[in-house]
Amino acid sequence: MTTLSTLKNTHRYKKKVQRVGRGPGSKRGKTSCRGTKGSKARSGYKRRLGQEGGQLPLFRKLPTRGFSNARFRIPVLSINLSLIEERYSDGETVNFETLRQKGLAPRTIPGGIKILGQGELKKKVSIEAHRFSASAKAKLEKNKISYVEIPLKPANKA
Repeated sequence: MTTLSTLKNTHRYKKKVQRVGRGPGSKRGKTSCRGTKGSKARSGYKRRLGQEGGQLPLFRKLPTRGFSNARFRIPVLSINLSLIEERYSDGETVNFETLRQKGLAPRTIPGGIKILGQGELKKKVSIEAHRFSASAKAKLEKNKISYVEIPLKPANKA
């Protein structure tokens, strides 16, 4: 049963939205709290991160510290055994040319091809790659699948 003590107010007051630029009587007229002149006062202004209006930005004042190896990283094409199982049939050779034909490899791979051990490979294929993970080698040897580790050619230094 409903009593006066259990009643709850389900109606909420609507929050009044402050409208700007509606004359001097509204407290937010004329410049609409934007001040006078300058880019912030104009329409279409967007604040750019790090922009300090002609002053040297903070990130340029701070010293660079540490070292990142990202500049010297050489991209490697990683292929899982599950992908080889999915895309290749018995007797085929897995190498750069066949990977390109099947659309799995880009035009160049500076770091070579690495075979990773995720998934199971039951098909009898021969694999020619530059590197193999330890788990991939173990799975290939367990299933008696032939693989050849090709030495990576050093990049030409100009």
